Amino acid sequence: MFARILVLALVVAVAWAVVARASTAAAPERTYTVRSGDTLWSIASSRYGGDPRGGVWKITQRNGIAGGSIHAGQRLVLP
Repeated sequence: MFARILVLALVVAVAWAVVARASTAAAPERTYTVRSGDTLWSIASSRYGGDPRGGVWKITQRNGIAGGSIHAGQRLVLP
């Protein structure tokens, strides 16, 4: 009886390790191509919920944008 419980626990532990490892894969990065009239604020407002300042910060940090200027045709990675 104890051996069966031990084997079952081992099987569950191995299955959990496989499932947990598979779920840690990173999602593919999203990109956005800047259009004429876009601002960091407008992009963050449309892509992130809540206060856009957090989204602006994420976008500028991920893309190495200094000064907050973007131009049409620029491709941004959206974290």
